[in-house]
This record gives sequence, structure tokens and C-alpha cells, in this order.
Amino acid sequence: MDVALTEEQEMLKKAARDFLEKECPKKLVKEAAEDDRGYPRELWQKMADLEWTGLIFPPEYGGAGFSFFDLNLLIEEMGHACLPGPFFSTVVLGGLPILFAGDERQKKDLLPKVARGELILTLGWTETSASYDASAISAHASAEGDSYVINGTKLFVNDAHIADYLIYVARTRDSGNYEDGITLFLVDTKTPGIKFTLLKTLGWDKQCEIVFDNVKVPKANILGQLHEGWKVLQKLMDYAAVAKCADMVGCCEAALEMSVEYAKQRVQFGKPIGSFQAIQHHCANMAIDVDCSRFITYRAAWAISEGLPATVLAAMAKAWVNEASHRVTLLAHQIHGGLGFCFDSDVHLFYRRAKAAAITFGDAVFHHRVIGKELARTS
Repeated sequence: MDVALTEEQEMLKKAARDFLEKECPKKLVKEAAEDDRGYPRELWQKMADLEWTGLIFPPEYGGAGFSFFDLNLLIEEMGHACLPGPFFSTVVLGGLPILFAGDERQKKDLLPKVARGELILTLGWTETSASYDASAISAHASAEGDSYVINGTKLFVNDAHIADYLIYVARTRDSGNYEDGITLFLVDTKTPGIKFTLLKTLGWDKQCEIVFDNVKVPKANILGQLHEGWKVLQKLMDYAAVAKCADMVGCCEAALEMSVEYAKQRVQFGKPIGSFQAIQHHCANMAIDVDCSRFITYRAAWAISEGLPATVLAAMAKAWVNEASHRVTLLAHQIHGGLGFCFDSDVHLFYRRAKAAAITFGDAVFHHRVIGKELARTS
């Protein structure tokens, strides 16, 4: 394994850092949190013009043809900037399943529009238990002529209120095996019978409750094979978990940088607080966690990009980074003292983002269980 960045990857990271420092100041992040839409349209289009929204898609579908590892480098910089908006839900949660399982018609119709910034996508997976296990899926779809009629409620669906299409996870066949009989549907969000309710969240991200009441979806809108959607979701889990790790790595790096700079400038008892051993140890522990988190995330992203088995690596990364991000952002608050809890400070932005990301696509307990199952299966 070689996770040393190439010259092209270094340029991608630097260009992203420079762009986001200019176009996504913390004032914009806070304004977006107060806006129900959750992001400025102008910034979204600028990112599309830079080919960010199509970065990972093949050129034949309007993309730039970069690797998943490259996408993680970009998402890391987005975490560093606390970038608001539907990039993750559109590219990772919506675009990747279409790339994995869509037929040629679906890919050629939707992916170029995503790459041009013309479509916003999202994924409706979790329900009342907020679990990512197959047994937690109870939304049901019944065949009716050339369509399926879907009923069910999804919770914590990112950016659903602004999405053009939703990938909806439903059960199309009941059997003794929970992983059997799950189907993915591409649903136009303007279809009658869909109700969206925007939820208030700690992370200031835009999540929704979605209620499907006899929503009719054409059979042609099935994504992948009927009854075999769980295989797609399992693959997506690895990708999404690692991408969330990249977001948290960027977030934690920014929290560390802010804390070190504050420790140099804040004077107490006649000297900078960074001269005190306790503060130095806090910063050292943060630096260790950031560097370890980056390494384990890069390792998992590299394995996925190389087409290697990555379920255990992805679970290890998400379990570790979930807990490390909590430690880092909490220490950032301690270093800043009471100032860190003030709205005008930016420290809370990183704590909020890391806390929300840590439970998205599996918390540490969930991924410990995944690792245990995989070890038992292969031993």
C-alpha cells in the first residue's frame, strides 16, 4: 500500500483548500444553517463548474474519471471548511448507487446532469430505529400493473426537501432472510403522495422525515435487480462510511489548527497558554488522533479504489474516526474555554459536524459489530 499523494492529488487538495477558503467562509456556513435550503446555489454551481460534482464518474457519463481516493481528498477539504450543502447526499449517496447498479439508460440520463450540477439526489434508507441493518427496513412496495405502490416512513434523510430524485429502499418480498427482498427505487420527489418534514439537527445539516402514502413508481425506475438491493447497500456502506471519515478528518484538522493558533495567542498569567504543559498535551493528543485518523481513512479509501475487499478496513476506519473526532473536537473546546461555546466562535461548528458525522452510516458500536462478524466469518 502506498498512500503518498501524487502531484496531481496534492494539486487537487490545494486547489480545493484555496477555493473553499475564499468561497466558503464561516459566515456563510452559519447563514446556511439558518436557511432551510441549506446552501447557496451560486456556490453549488461553482463546484459543478470545477467538475467536483462529477469527479468520480467516468467520462462516458459526463464525469472527470477520478478515483474514490481522490474523491476522499476533496471531501476532506470540505470537512475542513465545514462546507454546507448536498454534495455528499448527491454524489455519494445518490450518484454512486446509480453508478453501481443503474442500467445504461439511468446512468446516461442522470449522471451527466449530476456532473453538471443540475440534479440533487439523496438516499432514503433509515427508519424509526435509525439502524442500517436489513432487519430495520419495513417500508413496503407492492406490485400493481407496470408500477409499484410504496408505503412507509424514512427518517434522517439528508437534503430530501431539495432533492430532485430520491433512491428509496423498500421491501418487495417477505421471507425468513431480512437481506432478501429489498429493492431500490428511483423516485421523482414531485410524485404525488410524498410528504417531507425538515428536522432540526445538532449538526445543522438538513435532514428530513419522508412519508410515502401510496406512492406509485414505475417498474422501469427500479435501480438494479428486483429483490437484490441489499447487495448494493452493502457496497455503498463501505464507500459512504469511508467518505464520512474523510469529512471528519478535515473537520478535526481544522479544529487542531484553530486550537494551536489560539493557544499561541491567548495570554493567561502573563504568558501564552500554549506554554502550559496541560495545553501542550491536549494539542499533542489532538495531533496524534488527526494523523492516525487520516492514515486509517486513506488506507480504507486506497483499498476501495484498488478494488480490494474493504469491508473490515472501512469498519475499522469508521469505528476509530468516530471516537477520535469526538476526542479532538472536545479538546478544542477545552483549549478555547468558554469562548468555544459562544456562537461567534467557530469551534462549535466543527464539534457539531463531527458529532453528526460520527453516527451517520454507523456509529462505533455498529462498526465494531461489523468487524466482529467479518473476523468470525473469515477465521
